[in-house]
Amino acid sequence: MNKIYPDANTALRGIVKDSQTIAVGGFGLCGIPEALIKALCDSKVQNLTVISNNAGVDGFGLGQLLSTRQIKKMISSYVGENKEFERQYLAGELELEFTPQGTLAEKLRAGGAGIPAFFTKTGVGTVVAEGKEVREFDGQKYVMERSLVADVSLVKAYKADKSGNLIYRKTARNFNPNVAAAGKITIVEVEQIVETGEFDPDEIHTPGIYVHRIVLNANPEKRIEQRTLMNRTG
Repeated sequence: MNKIYPDANTALRGIVKDSQTIAVGGFGLCGIPEALIKALCDSKVQNLTVISNNAGVDGFGLGQLLSTRQIKKMISSYVGENKEFERQYLAGELELEFTPQGTLAEKLRAGGAGIPAFFTKTGVGTVVAEGKEVREFDGQKYVMERSLVADVSLVKAYKADKSGNLIYRKTARNFNPNVAAAGKITIVEVEQIVETGEFDPDEIHTPGIYVHRIVLNANPEKRIEQRTLMNRTG
């Protein structure tokens, strides 16, 4: 089975549709599938529910989809530096399901592992727990969280082999492995593609069984979200 597609637009063709739930890897602008997000924007699909740690920045990453009003709901843990995200939410134009960051990671991991729900202490006694089951274990209260499974997952990895085995690079690993496992269909953007068998099995972070389509983006922009300069004197 050939998993490699010539470009991001072709990789999404026939897969993405209106009103789907899309999970997107990355943390801020680190480890985001830039080309796949742009292709999703170009696809013109509407009314998306997007699961991601945040929504990028204005005009880049998932911020592009906010600008074009293709997202109806975000499931995320951080509004971040995106002013349009903040504006749409406060204006009532965008639904937002705030989720503590560790809980979001576990909801995706559990979804990928086939676990429908789990209990956590995070959020007990706060708005996070409103409308959710709270149960006591060993004298402590825990809130039940449902896992997350996406119709489509968009993932950024550093390398893939032709079978779809993935290696992530340093902090760009972030949410990507959990997002990859949680998708019914997983599409991956990588900087390098090698022959099957070139990876040491111990190096592989995501097995190819989770990956359905691969697209090469050898030179991503990798924009810096916040640039901080230090003036050293003396």
